Amino acid sequence: MAFGYHLMIDMYDCRGEALSSISLTYEFLEKLAEVLKMTKQSPPFLFRSDEKAFPGKAGLSGWLPLIESGIQIHTIEAVRFVSLDVYSCRIFDKATILDFASEIFKPSEVEHEFILRGKKY
Repeated sequence: MAFGYHLMIDMYDCRGEALSSISLTYEFLEKLAEVLKMTKQSPPFLFRSDEKAFPGKAGLSGWLPLIESGIQIHTIEAVRFVSLDVYSCRIFDKATILDFASEIFKPSEVEHEFILRGKKY
């Protein structure tokens, strides 16, 4: 039995407004926790990386702490890329997360990896 379960998702060629909208990304994190029936420890934290400070990397970074662990997201507007990590000490349905993220960000391509964490726990 593992301590945790880690799903890493990379989404390419996502729709534009989803990459730069703090309100949409905030809502995505809140709703994903609800969909997974996980308990939020706080509201999501979201930050914007601007183009001047980080050329070619403008976008959003966010984190939602969960009692069960956390959800992390990064967007890069210039290349329409979204990186999403879901880590939990409770098993979850990968397909539910993939479907929900695809519904919001509308990627043309998705890659994902799933790993067990703390295998010797």
